[in-house]
Amino acid sequence: MKGPRTATVLGLLMSLVLAGCVGDPSPTDPSSSRSASSSTSTARPEARITVDPVEGATEVMPDETITVQVERGDLGDVTVVGAGGDEIEGRTQGQTWTSSTRMKPSTEYTVATTAQGAEGGTITETSTFTTHEPAVTATYGIVYDGWTVGVGMPVSIQFDSAVTDEKYRRAIERAVSVETTPRTEGSWGWLDDRQLMWRPKDFWAPGTTVTVDAPITGYQTGEDKWVAEDASGSMTIGRRQMATVDIADHEMTVSRDGTRLKTFPVSSGKPGKETETRSGMKVVIGKQREMTMDSTTVGIEKDDKGYYKVETDFNVRVTWTGEFVHSAPWSVGAQGSTNVSHGCVNMSPQNAKWFYTNSLVGDPVDFTGSDREFKPAEGIGVWQYSWAQWQQQSALT
Repeated sequence: MKGPRTATVLGLLMSLVLAGCVGDPSPTDPSSSRSASSSTSTARPEARITVDPVEGATEVMPDETITVQVERGDLGDVTVVGAGGDEIEGRTQGQTWTSSTRMKPSTEYTVATTAQGAEGGTITETSTFTTHEPAVTATYGIVYDGWTVGVGMPVSIQFDSAVTDEKYRRAIERAVSVETTPRTEGSWGWLDDRQLMWRPKDFWAPGTTVTVDAPITGYQTGEDKWVAEDASGSMTIGRRQMATVDIADHEMTVSRDGTRLKTFPVSSGKPGKETETRSGMKVVIGKQREMTMDSTTVGIEKDDKGYYKVETDFNVRVTWTGEFVHSAPWSVGAQGSTNVSHGCVNMSPQNAKWFYTNSLVGDPVDFTGSDREFKPAEGIGVWQYSWAQWQQQSALT
């Protein structure tokens, strides 16, 4: 027979066993730790990349901004490359990359992006889009690139068609730049709607080096007209040579670096609305050893009074409207006394050869003594403006 003490101990043991079957496991039990871990595990999220323009987009305008953003991670490298190999530049701020240069029209671009997830792992994504194909691809050039020029030659960017709107001219003018050594004060201005020029305040100092940068790919020049190329150029300023032509006194003088070199008798354009030589500060535009001067190129046809077609030598052009300094053996008797030409400056063969040989494109030639005024767009007419007037030719004023 069991006593009361034995029954009490057995009961206590049974209660402990039952408690072990239904109670919480000990916190020190290794099996309990493994069970908790497996029940709470989750997958690590990958970085998410968003590109605008979206994959496959077409008709993207060249001046639109490209953006690349990363969520749930860190932005790595971004490259945007056109089908021709040109790369779009951009800036990163935080987890966003934004383009800082414009795109070519009619071009497919590929965007390649790398990003790192918040808890590790790198991903790379690519996408493509295509820019707008314009009705007209606008073209232009930097005139006299690589030349040694006279002290009157401005930097000249010439468009093949008109830049039709003031807002387009402003945008282009903001994008282009000029650097000079030594530093020179100057200003951009539009001579007309096709010619953007940078003129120094005064004539250049001899020996100045000039560089121009025109990164205007993706800029608009007119209704559905877009530029597709950048351009850059340079020129060097030569010695300081100045010529003056006194139309009324039939005389030309040439000075170099402040010293008079030559004085020539000349015959300029005879009086008349279409033949009188223009007064004003002109610049040598070009030189041609031999040429045929045909009045039909300036609107005087074969059946018109004053028609001419002659062969000339040692031709130095000073206007786009047909004014040259050239050899004219047929008018030697009038040179120094009478104006008999159709607007050009006639010289003897020997004198014309000297002037031709010793002239640089960009040399200033100042004409006085005529009531017919030289209009700036009839040649390189930047010096027809005072400095204050020229600054007003800027689209930014």
